Amino acid sequence: MQLKISYCVNCSVKSNKILELDKSILPWMGRAVKALDYHLADIFESQGIPLTKVQVITLRILSRNNGIAQNKLAFITNRDKASLTRLIVTMEKKGLVRRESSTVDGRVRHVFITKKGNSMLESAIPVLLEMMADVQQGISQKEIEITITVLKKIRANVNADEHRRLSIYNKNEKKNYNCRRHLNYH
Repeated sequence: MQLKISYCVNCSVKSNKILELDKSILPWMGRAVKALDYHLADIFESQGIPLTKVQVITLRILSRNNGIAQNKLAFITNRDKASLTRLIVTMEKKGLVRRESSTVDGRVRHVFITKKGNSMLESAIPVLLEMMADVQQGISQKEIEITITVLKKIRANVNADEHRRLSIYNKNEKKNYNCRRHLNYH
């Protein structure tokens, strides 16, 4: 029995376009970030650090802005209010943060890092630094600088596009919105 292979022109065109994606930076950035997320989770688990990447980021922000309003924390972390609330509730149950209602406006909740949260953050930082050194092994300082420059350019391109959208939105709605992607919170 002989296997007959048919050739479809349309399929090969689609396939070629898909293969072209691998020549772009964006898919590789996504793969690298996903791999780093899994790697960090594995390292934290092996070190007995019961934190997620998002919890570490949130604790780091709170360590610099203790008592920040919850809605502002949602904005800074680029999370919707509902998902941030779920995150904060989980972190409260672990004793990492606490919330207090504002004395000025009862609708506003302020988020504070606890002593336990600070302690957990302090134990996570050396592990993060070691992981960063490990994943950058074999990469020269020049390659690191080039990568940072390229990533900054990508970020600037995204910000430029967002500014165009926001300016059109602001003109139409006559509202002033800040662009959250300009915040350097990490």
